[in-house]
Amino acid sequence: MTTVASRTFRSTPHRDAMATWRAIVDLLTRDKASAARTELLAVAGVAASVIADQAPKDAAIVTTCDGPRTRIYCVYDDDAIDGADANEDPLGFDPLNGDWRVSLPCLADDLAWVQAALKKHSDRITARDLEAEVTKAADEQPAQGRALVLDPKGFLGS
Repeated sequence: MTTVASRTFRSTPHRDAMATWRAIVDLLTRDKASAARTELLAVAGVAASVIADQAPKDAAIVTTCDGPRTRIYCVYDDDAIDGADANEDPLGFDPLNGDWRVSLPCLADDLAWVQAALKKHSDRITARDLEAEVTKAADEQPAQGRALVLDPKGFLGS
């Protein structure tokens, strides 16, 4: 089973969609310069568009890596002003450790162009229909962590 951390960012009108994405990038990169930060900032316009459409209100931006999965939501309107449901605290782990990926939720009508625009900048940052679940085979337990299941019939050659 995969460990999951969740954060909720205040978006419009507290901060515009581009500033929201930058705050998310700061969380994911721990505010440090890196190749991952450059890659995440390269898709800022596309990500801001997804945030402006309020796609991450109910469907998370999902980051997977060699460690825990991170789900990032946004709150909007009065909830963004109030900030009571927000949690932008730093994570206690590196959410971009090892083979990381970021999946952005997207409105179905915009999915094709968002996917094409992201592909120009990154293979690690993708978009999915906001109704779709995020899947990644690497999220399953590694082979060495799986329980051994013995099939006695197969073993004994019945």
